[in-house]
Amino acid sequence: MAEELLGRVAVLGLGKTGIAVAEYAADQLGKRVTSVTLYGGARAQQNEQTSALEQRGVRVVCGTEEIDESFDLAVVSPGIPQSSPFFLSAVAHAHEVIGEPEFAWRESPDRWVAITGTNGKTTTTLLTTELLKAGGDDAMAVGNVGTVATGEVAQRDASCWFVAELSSFQLATAHRLHPRVACLLNVTPDHLEWHGSMQAYADAKERVFRQLDERDLAVISVEDEWCRAMAERMQARGLRVCRVSVHAELDDACAAFVRDGRLVVRLDGVEHPLVSAQNLNIHGDHNVQNALVAAATAVELGVSDDAVSHGLLSFRPLEHRIEPCGTVAGVQYVNDSKATNVDSVEKALTAFVPGKVVVLLGGHDKGTALNTLAHAVSSRCKAAVCYGEAGERIAKALRDEDGDMGLLVEQAPHMKEALDAARKLASAGDVVLLSPACSSFDEFTSYQQRGRRFKELVAELADVQVARPAGDSADD
Repeated sequence: MAEELLGRVAVLGLGKTGIAVAEYAADQLGKRVTSVTLYGGARAQQNEQTSALEQRGVRVVCGTEEIDESFDLAVVSPGIPQSSPFFLSAVAHAHEVIGEPEFAWRESPDRWVAITGTNGKTTTTLLTTELLKAGGDDAMAVGNVGTVATGEVAQRDASCWFVAELSSFQLATAHRLHPRVACLLNVTPDHLEWHGSMQAYADAKERVFRQLDERDLAVISVEDEWCRAMAERMQARGLRVCRVSVHAELDDACAAFVRDGRLVVRLDGVEHPLVSAQNLNIHGDHNVQNALVAAATAVELGVSDDAVSHGLLSFRPLEHRIEPCGTVAGVQYVNDSKATNVDSVEKALTAFVPGKVVVLLGGHDKGTALNTLAHAVSSRCKAAVCYGEAGERIAKALRDEDGDMGLLVEQAPHMKEALDAARKLASAGDVVLLSPACSSFDEFTSYQQRGRRFKELVAELADVQVARPAGDSADD
């Protein structure tokens, strides 16, 4: 742990992140911290957690976004935009404003891996953690994956790797964060309403490399133009850059790619042949990319080829990420509720045989351009059922793209009705894929709740299938 004096600390946000930072700062009261004030925000209300913090000496302010005194340091939760009055009030009243991962790194700066990208962060973070463990290292997945890093700092062993999934929100407020390995998976349009522009979003992602030096490793997929440009800039800085590609065999001194179906990592000219891509339990080109990034990171950090290979082969799909959740009447049902943007759906479709997919699309409309999604669905799917707030707009985009090419497009009011329609469109050997391309907030509280409801509905279909006497119609 660091010994830097923190002084007067403000914490913004009453969610999991804010509570963890406030609890950590409370432990330092009278030592490195002079005072702690937790600002909950305009709609925040006191609760059991805030009462417990107050008993430990934390001042809790709810019902306002106005900072009312001066602070040495403000730690801002990731959901608070930099353009918001709440954030700007912190800037006006604090000597320095940072995000939680930056704070955690300053408190415990050794042995960090940072992983970011529009899609694939969680899978890559958990896979990297497992590969390090397979090599005998102590490792913990932290950050946007769900475990707040600051909450783990006090009990962290000096030998433990923090493998941090970092969102663009978290990176936007990172300044001194310096991981040993920094990974960028992809950059495609997302969260533009938060950042204000695609350039600002990409700039936030690029901050993951800000403090790297020639002793570190930048692992960057070169499958999109934003990432390719960043890889070139990092090389121009003199960094070691491991370029990653699923579709091309690269000749760089540091690279990760597929040769003759096998994953290969090359670092400083030394090749490490690993496993066959078809033997991975996670499917699709995007998951091959995730595996290459995780493998390159593990090899860089000293994990043997055998241990990396074993870890790759034993890793299983995560919940809500191309997660098989049952087969009914010969039709496989797959939960990809985590696919909350267009790019993630396009990648998910590569995991299945073209022409055999009935995809469920819809939810809260982010207003994202749909042309690339429409092309991917039209070229790879048998049918699409569009539902929810965004259903009509998506259906129109699909029909405009497909013309008379044969894609079946139907609409439904909610996910349950969409699944019913998909079941009737699918035949034995097909896949019904929930991969919505939208957030869940028109019908559900989170993508997790949406995915679990989908699995419940599939289980109900299976129960009906088992209960129906042989020879009865499968239709209601």
